[in-house]
Amino acid sequence: MKALNDWFARLWISIIKSMAHTPIARRAFYARIIASILWLAVPKRRKVTLTNLRLCFPDKTEAERVEIAKSTYRHLARAALDHGVLWAGTAEDVAAMVRFEGLKEVLSTGERNIIVVVPHFAGLDAAGIGINLHVRCCSLYQPQSNQAWDEVTLAGRLRFCEPLLIAKSDQNDLRKVIRAMRQGLPFFYLPDMDHGARNSVFVPFFGVQAATLPMVSRLARLTKSKVVFMVSEMTDDGYVVHVSDFWKDFPTEDYVADTRRVTEELEKWILRLPDQYMWLHRRFKTRPEGEPSLYN
Repeated sequence: MKALNDWFARLWISIIKSMAHTPIARRAFYARIIASILWLAVPKRRKVTLTNLRLCFPDKTEAERVEIAKSTYRHLARAALDHGVLWAGTAEDVAAMVRFEGLKEVLSTGERNIIVVVPHFAGLDAAGIGINLHVRCCSLYQPQSNQAWDEVTLAGRLRFCEPLLIAKSDQNDLRKVIRAMRQGLPFFYLPDMDHGARNSVFVPFFGVQAATLPMVSRLARLTKSKVVFMVSEMTDDGYVVHVSDFWKDFPTEDYVADTRRVTEELEKWILRLPDQYMWLHRRFKTRPEGEPSLYN
């Protein structure tokens, strides 16, 4: 089984890399086909997606939620095929596909520590690899269980300026992040995953309590960092990565309130781009004590 999985992974990697010079409209066409297949072939993930949308958008009809879900699949499928450019295209190819708005704050590092908060939208990797054309950053990364996928994703993220990527399995990963930030590297942080109850606080995400690490607030206070919010928006001809100004009055003494602020900013962007958010993750997996699972 392992050999078959490796073969299948390498096949898909070859297909994705072959898309480096395929017109984006054709990649979008192929993505629609792939998304339709995945929608039917993986019912467990489809159920998670629709459960998340029911919880977050109770006022929408089921038909509206299904359409958002299917459109999410199409965006994620195109993002996967766009990795052909990210992994095998030239720096000029990547720059033409991934455009930044407001990057001046991140470029003005100097002696200022910066945390770049980057939630899970379809264009996440486009932003992560594209920013390497402009500034060297540091980030945590989750090693993949499949060696072939791990090798290619790591190599893709290391393109252009050799950013510092710190494996999450490293027990000293946070110390390494702090050391890198003090050397002037902006920290690229993903704020919106369920990492379990340990070290998390529960804050409302579209009115539903969600276990959330208060990392942004605590790390900003510890390192005296400035914070910006970054969202990658998929467009018909590529991606536009929106970077906010430095947040004012952040962090505060209340890390729970700060974490709510991060989540509220995320909600604003989801309302703007509802079908580009990563609804496939079990965002509400961890429940407050006594509450039943929401994914049964």
